[in-house]
Amino acid sequence: MTKTTRPFTPDWVSPPGDTIADFLEERDWTQVQLAERLGYTTKHISLLINGKAPINEETALKLERVLGSTTAFWLNREAQYRAGLVRIEEENRLKEWTPWLDQLPVKELMNQGVIPKCRLIDKNKPGLVKNLLQFFGVASPEDWQNYYAGMEVAFRRTREEQSDVGAISTWLRLGEIRAEQLECPKYSKSKFEKAVRQIRTLTVLPSEEFEPQMQKLCWEAGVVLVLIPSIKKAHVSGVARWLNPHKALIQLSLYGKTNDRFWFNFFHEAAHILLHDKENIFLDEWNSGESLKSEQERQADKWSREFLLPPEYEGKLTELKSETDVIHFAERISIHPGIVVGRLQHDHLIDQSWMNGLKVNLHFQGIE
Repeated sequence: MTKTTRPFTPDWVSPPGDTIADFLEERDWTQVQLAERLGYTTKHISLLINGKAPINEETALKLERVLGSTTAFWLNREAQYRAGLVRIEEENRLKEWTPWLDQLPVKELMNQGVIPKCRLIDKNKPGLVKNLLQFFGVASPEDWQNYYAGMEVAFRRTREEQSDVGAISTWLRLGEIRAEQLECPKYSKSKFEKAVRQIRTLTVLPSEEFEPQMQKLCWEAGVVLVLIPSIKKAHVSGVARWLNPHKALIQLSLYGKTNDRFWFNFFHEAAHILLHDKENIFLDEWNSGESLKSEQERQADKWSREFLLPPEYEGKLTELKSETDVIHFAERISIHPGIVVGRLQHDHLIDQSWMNGLKVNLHFQGIE
């Protein structure tokens, strides 16, 4: 059985001065003699030997003439030494940053294959910090804090104390990475308005049919639609944001999993893209309290609600007393009956336990 060994990475590094000292010992020269031959002061030779002064091109040429080897050898020796110092300094920084791991869903990212699996022990933590900095695309935990945790978001929290910044930023970053891989045409508001109308007709289809169609319609209008599994403690259903002035992102988590929630969330995020400015990030959770909502969130709610069920049909809702009534009504306005049930329950026209058989639990490829 082959044993996998970790590469040897000592916490020390040998300066090129050690090699110079070896040459002096072999020739029985003093530092004063070497200084005379190189045309340097004895102080400079001392600095070279102790790694305090770098070997530049001129010094490398002189060392080649006086001690031998090649200019390339001395320059490479210097470069390796400086790289070793940087490595040690980096390792020390990573060790100092390990408390940052407590803010992030490390095990979940391991389970998703985003970072390598390993035991959460002290010797592995610096490597995990490095992996997570690369994942977030930031230079330090402070930069992560400034960029992700410092985002001004309109966030509808149903359980505010459980909404975790580390989990939220992780979920956002997973969507960013997916979206960065997808080039699309420049955003067109008129094309997206048309796409949204077409997508409404897809609510009656199963997920394996509507998902690729709605993603294509969004993409053609300059909006990337990505589905990212919910991260534990994030409690997010969706986000609408602009990755740049010409590319919008709608990211959904399938939080809740029933089709009435999914479609309301999608059109809610679409409303943010259509109605609101490009500077804000609208991060949403299903079924939040009205007191926590901004005016923009209320506008998006209203737009989604009325887009799915136009106001002229609202008065008919009280007449829906059976599943058959709901099915016929849904056919009349060309949406899935599960969406109508969700609206009836939300408006307290029926009990939350009624007619749930008309709803559909959605399953998407890659999302459990």
